[in-house]
Amino acid sequence: MNFSPAHSPFLRPLTEKDNPAIAAVIRTVSAEYGLTADKGYTVADPNLDELYQVYSQPDHAYWVVEQDGKVVGGGGIAPLSCSESDICELQKMYFLPSVRGQGLAKKLALLAFEHARAQGFKRCYLETTAFLKEAIALYEHLGFEHIDAPLGCTGHVDCEVRMLKIL
Repeated sequence: MNFSPAHSPFLRPLTEKDNPAIAAVIRTVSAEYGLTADKGYTVADPNLDELYQVYSQPDHAYWVVEQDGKVVGGGGIAPLSCSESDICELQKMYFLPSVRGQGLAKKLALLAFEHARAQGFKRCYLETTAFLKEAIALYEHLGFEHIDAPLGCTGHVDCEVRMLKIL
């Protein structure tokens, strides 16, 4: 028998053909953590099945993690809606269990910050939930600070953890 090691996961820009795969990743991870649409989490996003179209807009970007030809994670950056023009938002960071703990979320976030700075953003905002302890620890490590009140109009009413980072 011939056994070949699994290929290393890598980051690349989202393409239109990735829409169904990244939506499936987001739905799978959301279900794993009990993040349901009725509570305003990402799975309620009406554009979840059209992320390429969303992130193809100016000042937006999204990257996926691919491993062995399959999308296994992703994350993006976009201007924060209903906010000051120098604030962007780190959005839709989801990774399947098979690729967690490998530093990919950190790599993706750093790539997103670089992109945001190039677009002229000075601050980066995010919302998450206390259920995602590992994610919060990463965000703190990356320099995000907890803030008391939400910024912008994200629609994520049950995301009780709000953080901001100076870029």
